[in-house]
Amino acid sequence: MAAQFGRRLRRGATTTAVAAAAVAALSASQAPAAPHPDSAADDRTAAGATPPGDSAATGNSPYHTDLPPLDTPNKPGTSVNLPVTGSAEAGIPATVLAAYKKAEQDLASTDAACRLPWQLLAAIGKVESGQARGGKVDANGTTFSPILGPALNGQGFALIKDTDGGAYDGDSTHDRAVGPMQFIPSTWATWGQDGNGDGRKDPNNVHDAALAAGRYLCAGTRDLSLATDLDRAVLSYNHSTEYLRTVRSWFDYYKRGTHEVPDGTGVLPKDTDTGTPSPSPTPTPPATSSPSTPPATKPPATTPPTTTPPPTTPTTPPTTPPPTTPAPGATFGSLENAGTGTLTATAGDAFSERVKVRARNKLGAPLAKTSVTFTVVGDTDTRFAGGKRTVTLTTGADGTVTAPVLTAGEKAGPFRVTAVAGGTPPRTVSLLASVTARVADTLVRTDDKVLTAAPGAEFADRLEVKAAYKDTGVADTTVTATMITDAETPTANDKGPYFKDALGLPVRILTLKTGADGLLELPEIYADDTAGTYRLRLTTASGATLTVELKVEAPAA
Repeated sequence: MAAQFGRRLRRGATTTAVAAAAVAALSASQAPAAPHPDSAADDRTAAGATPPGDSAATGNSPYHTDLPPLDTPNKPGTSVNLPVTGSAEAGIPATVLAAYKKAEQDLASTDAACRLPWQLLAAIGKVESGQARGGKVDANGTTFSPILGPALNGQGFALIKDTDGGAYDGDSTHDRAVGPMQFIPSTWATWGQDGNGDGRKDPNNVHDAALAAGRYLCAGTRDLSLATDLDRAVLSYNHSTEYLRTVRSWFDYYKRGTHEVPDGTGVLPKDTDTGTPSPSPTPTPPATSSPSTPPATKPPATTPPTTTPPPTTPTTPPTTPPPTTPAPGATFGSLENAGTGTLTATAGDAFSERVKVRARNKLGAPLAKTSVTFTVVGDTDTRFAGGKRTVTLTTGADGTVTAPVLTAGEKAGPFRVTAVAGGTPPRTVSLLASVTARVADTLVRTDDKVLTAAPGAEFADRLEVKAAYKDTGVADTTVTATMITDAETPTANDKGPYFKDALGLPVRILTLKTGADGLLELPEIYADDTAGTYRLRLTTASGATLTVELKVEAPAA
C-alpha cells in the first residue's frame, strides 16, 4: 500500500505473551514473501518463487502492519449487527463502511458463488490505507487528497515502469499504488469499476475501489467461504505471508463486530503521514557560517593557513533549484466527452449538437485554463463556423469547453471530430459525426397557370415542378406522377387525361427524376373525349405530395 503512511509500526497489546508472540510473528521484512502453501497456478506464482512486482493488485507495495486489539468488539456469542458504540478500533467511517457493504451486495447479485464478505474488504482497506485515512472522503466517497504509494522504482520495492502516463498516480516514470485499496494503475486499467454510478472509474473513490477489490478477490472460481480460496485471494492482492496474517487478523476482528463512526474520525495506524508522497528529496547541503565567496583579506596571522579546496569542489549549493514535480491538482490528467449528443446533420444545415469536452487534473477534479484543439477529420467539407477545420479554445472554471457550431457541407457521409489536449502523451477524445444528403420535403409548381385542354386534344401548357428541401432544390429526386380518381381515397384513374409511352400508347402513371436544380418538366399530357375536371398527383419517396387540377372542356363559342 501507499508510502504516504510512512513507517509502518506494529501496534497491539504488548503486555501479554500472546501479543508478544503476534508481534514477533509479524516482525519480518515487508518484502514480498514466498507463496503461501495453498497458492494455486491461477494466482500467477510458482511455488517457492517471489512473484514479479506487478503480479499483485498493489504491486506488492508496503502496507500497515498494526494488529487489532486483543479484546474483541463484542463478547463471544453476541450479535454481529453493528452496535451503536464499541471500541475505537472497531469503528469504520460511515461512507467507507457503506462502500464495503454495497460492494458485497453487488457481488452477491453478479457473482453469488464467490460469497464475498464485506469484512474482508474492511480488513484489506484497514491494512492498505487505514480505511481511507480514517474516512477522509467527500460526500461522493472520493478522498480529499490522493492516497499514493512510493514510486515502484526497484529501490526497496518492485520495479514497475509507468503504465498510465501519470494519469492516476502523477508519476510518468514509475507506477505507484493509488487510492483507498491501493491499486497500481495497470491493475486498475483491467479491474477498475464504477461503484457509485457517477460514470467514472476513480481509484481514489472508495465506492469504485471497494467494488474493484471485490471483483479482483472473486476472480476465477474462488469461493471465499473456503479458507484456502480466501487465502489465495488475499495473497493475489499482495503476495506476502505477513500480509495474509495481518489481513486475516483484522478480518476475524471485524467479523466479531463493528460500528459506524463519522467520516474523518476513524482510528489511523501509528505514524500515519497524511501528506501526499513525493519523490525522494534532493539532499540539502548542511548549513555553514562561511560566506558564499572566499574572503577578500587574509586570515589573521595567528590563524594557521588553510588548504585551498580543489577548484572543482563547489563551496555553495547550486543556484538552480532541483526540478520539482507539479502537484497532481495543478497538472493535466485526462480529457473526456462532457455530454456531446449524436452529431448528425443534413447537407447544408448547422449541426444541432456541439462538441463539448472536460479536462481533469491528476486528482480527477475539473481543470481550468487548459488548451483544447478541435479538428474536423476525414473526407468531408463540413467546417466549424468561419469555414475553419481546426480551432483551439481554453477550458472554463468547470473544466469544460465547447467547440464552435459545425455546418454540414454538401458531401454526405461519416467523418470524425477530435479534441486533443495535454502534453506527452496527449489525451484525445474522438467523436463520430455524419452528414446525410438532402431529401425533398416539398413539391411545388413553378407557375400557377390553369391547365386546360379540349376533348381529344393536347394540354397547351407543360407542367413544371420543383422538389426542394427548405427551399433548396434537391437533384435526382424520384417523382411518381399518377392520374387519380376524385375519390376520398384516390386510386389510379383509367380514363381522362393521360401520358404517352415510348410506343405512343396511353399511360396514366409515370416515374420521373428531377434535374440538378431540383426542377422537373413533365411530358405532354393529352385529353380523351370525356369532358370534366381531373386530378394529377405527384409524390416523392420522402412523402412530399402535390396535387394538380386538369380540366377537359370544349372551347367557348
